[in-house]
Amino acid sequence: LIEEFMLLANRTVASFVGQKKGRDGKAKTFVYRVHDKPDADKLARFANFILRFGYYFDARKGKAVARQMNDLMGQIKGRSEENVVSILAVRTMQKAYYSTDNIGHYGLAFPYYSHFTSPIRRYPDLMVHRLLTKYIDEDGRSASQQKYEELCEHSSSMEQIASNAERASIKYKQVEFMSERIGKTYQGVVSGV
Repeated sequence: LIEEFMLLANRTVASFVGQKKGRDGKAKTFVYRVHDKPDADKLARFANFILRFGYYFDARKGKAVARQMNDLMGQIKGRSEENVVSILAVRTMQKAYYSTDNIGHYGLAFPYYSHFTSPIRRYPDLMVHRLLTKYIDEDGRSASQQKYEELCEHSSSMEQIASNAERASIKYKQVEFMSERIGKTYQGVVSGV
């Protein structure tokens, strides 16, 4: 329930600002969380891969891809191939990023989306709060798009660095855990190549 309210808040704030026009008739500068459509070639390779497990996925159906992906996730739930298929499904998708150029959020199917709900954790949320306050309190002049696009690029870059650091720390701990088990045999599932 809380997650749904957070999504609704993020969507509502982005829609509120995104649909307003400045004096010049253009959309006001804002920080959006955007997510582009998946790459067609990656989707085709994914569809070909999951055929080996007996799943059909038509990678040519545009907006229906998201619905098919959700259906597939339901079909694989609890099966031995769930991990590998879900990891590969995520890898077929584009990465979400911050931008002042609103292209919508494909993964959530929202035409307007922003990060508004975690200002104690994310700098982009603070930018959104500041812009929202500016547009409500002031005369309606738009903020500098160039300045905020640079901040968006920096925030997206820092997010990627943090994600890489998290992955590296997990791998380190996995290696540390397994170092005491060298030479032993275990059953496992291949989750990536």
